[in-house]
Amino acid sequence: TLYGLQVNQDPFGLVVYRQRGGQVLLNTTVAPLFFADQFLQISTSLPSRFISGLGEHLTPLVLDTAWTRVTLWNRDMAPVPQVNLYGSHPFYLGMEDGGSAHGVFLLNSNAMDVLLQPSPALTWRTTGGILDFYVFLGPDPKSVVRQYLDVVGFPFMPPYWGLGFHLCRWGYSSTAITRQVVANMTAARFPLDVQWNDLDYTDAKRDFTFNKKSFKDYPEMVQDFHRRGLRYIMIVDPGISSSGPPGTYKPYDEGLKRGVFIRNATGQPLIGKVWPGPTAFPDFTNPETHEWWHEMVKDFHDQVPFDGMWIDMNEPSNFVEGSQDGCPNNSLEQPPYVPGVFGGRLQAGTICASSQQYLSSHYNLHSLYGLTEAIASHDSITPYQVGCGALGLLLPPLPPCTSPAAGAFSVGSMPEALRSPDALCAPSAEVLLFNLFGVPLVGADICGFVGDTSEELCVRWTQLGAFYPFMRNHNDHGARPQEPYAFSPAAQAAMRNALHLRSSLLPFLYTLFHRAHSAGETVARPLFLEFPKDPNTWAVDRQLMWGGGLLVTPVLEAGKTKVSGYFPAGTWYSLAGDSTIHSKGQWILLQAPLDTINVHVRAGHILPLQEPAFSTAESRKKGMALVVALTPDGFARGDLFWDDGESWQTFEKGDYTEILFLATHGAVLSQLLRASAHLDGVLLEAPGCISACTPGGQDTPLGSDTPWAPSWPILTVLTLPSPPQVLRVPVSLPMWEQFVIAWS
Repeated sequence: TLYGLQVNQDPFGLVVYRQRGGQVLLNTTVAPLFFADQFLQISTSLPSRFISGLGEHLTPLVLDTAWTRVTLWNRDMAPVPQVNLYGSHPFYLGMEDGGSAHGVFLLNSNAMDVLLQPSPALTWRTTGGILDFYVFLGPDPKSVVRQYLDVVGFPFMPPYWGLGFHLCRWGYSSTAITRQVVANMTAARFPLDVQWNDLDYTDAKRDFTFNKKSFKDYPEMVQDFHRRGLRYIMIVDPGISSSGPPGTYKPYDEGLKRGVFIRNATGQPLIGKVWPGPTAFPDFTNPETHEWWHEMVKDFHDQVPFDGMWIDMNEPSNFVEGSQDGCPNNSLEQPPYVPGVFGGRLQAGTICASSQQYLSSHYNLHSLYGLTEAIASHDSITPYQVGCGALGLLLPPLPPCTSPAAGAFSVGSMPEALRSPDALCAPSAEVLLFNLFGVPLVGADICGFVGDTSEELCVRWTQLGAFYPFMRNHNDHGARPQEPYAFSPAAQAAMRNALHLRSSLLPFLYTLFHRAHSAGETVARPLFLEFPKDPNTWAVDRQLMWGGGLLVTPVLEAGKTKVSGYFPAGTWYSLAGDSTIHSKGQWILLQAPLDTINVHVRAGHILPLQEPAFSTAESRKKGMALVVALTPDGFARGDLFWDDGESWQTFEKGDYTEILFLATHGAVLSQLLRASAHLDGVLLEAPGCISACTPGGQDTPLGSDTPWAPSWPILTVLTLPSPPQVLRVPVSLPMWEQFVIAWS
């Protein structure tokens, strides 16, 4: 075995250690175990102070072990430090001397505190449940994440269009305005895949309704978007309006008849208050609720052929404390120990802890509410996922509230990002942490949701957001416009280049999502996952990697035209092909004018790219290119996963193409590991350069008649010295056939 287990009887405690080297991973003998009704406490020593995880909070990648209290209890709360936020992930990954790693997961959904101590040590305090621990031995951090996902579930495979650019705002108050937004994006030559609407589309903010005046042509608008190759997503909150006369609102009438709502202490539906006013809350632990929810989703989809559901407010959020009638005075509402929840009471900002659900009390199930709604919503849209013509695949639900296993059923939305005049308040740390939690399709609201962002920082945020796995610009109704076309020509050019760059990299990104779905890998990952033996990488959270081959070093502050980035030992090529870094493991100062984001390819990797277009429906038909970044001994490797971009479970059904690319001894070859018809017609013949990667950064519009400058068409081979020798090979080869390209 890889581990040893020592059990102490008096006082009771467990010690888990590695057989090789004897490193202690878990030692609960350092403090007494408390196991009482509504209070459980257990402590452990830690091998080092480098601990990541325990979300969701506004924290750096590495948690501070100097008496930090981390509270887990889902809360609808604008992101501020030291406050429990939307999700709960009682999992941490710890680094050890020498680069080994382990993980610990507490399978417990009750409110809890986790106290980090400088010795270093960690104490769990939970208000109920049991102490059901999983210890993951790694021994490397990638293996720890995969082992954790073996328990909670691998992430779902998103549709290809879900990786495109999404645009949303609370304040698109009519179909006319929503249509104009899309028209403006087209006129300004910005890629756009998915248009969204917030609550503006609803009738009196009620679920499964639409305003017959301002959105009178709502179904036609969505159908028009489909004809243009765009997709459409709208918000759906869990709270169901309860104030209308009987017989006037089917979701509530049917739900009441079928007993699907969470009940108060008297056995009646608990009534809180959310956007539509008095509101009942569906109990998604009840199988009958799933059937009812499915029918409501189907009825609305029959009217409006949407492509995805944005399920929001599912902490669950409540504008009154507990309920409109208050909460009972009992031990569930006033437990003997209250973790450090914002507001000081479990019912603050949500419903009564003593309210009853099908499986148990809300006291025990609160932090699972978003997950159970995501499962019900996922199951509800499944019937529409195949054979629906222009609709194609529906994007799984997007909840802000996440829990372990959320990545298997939904997209992850980070907190509604605050804006600052000086710096981005949603750096890459949250994206990296959610990938460790098994929710790789994640991203913050680009340019921020609360307040106003300067033009400069919105450009920088768009550049960073181009490397969020999930890319959405979302805005509050009272803020200045922040659609890409709302800025100066220079800012638009920089944003357009960032969007073009992302669009060109989508084949590579889609392949990373396939590996996440099929093998439990991360998509956006911290440097320490790739370089665990380099302690300098352990705390780096202002850079991120896509897979093991692409390193992104964004600018996060205003007024900066240079940025410092850490480059682990090895050779790194600028994706623009204009420089090479030979690092011994060091910090390097990079030039970063406003129109530039520094992206480097790690030697030894081959990236598949594709010519960008206004939407992924168009870009998937364009020519492809390969960027080959050779090691000093002339080797590189990469792969491509390709299916129809829409259907569910193509990997499980074997309906996909997979290609291995190898470069060695002056040649690059493709090996067809699995073939399907989905690549038919796609050629390795990108007709020009992706403009964002052109040295000099000339901005060339999508859809123009001007050919792109051929700075790296078709096959780009990056090799030593610095600046790199760039070999560009003009070929035209079918991607669905094996090929060999040699050079001398």
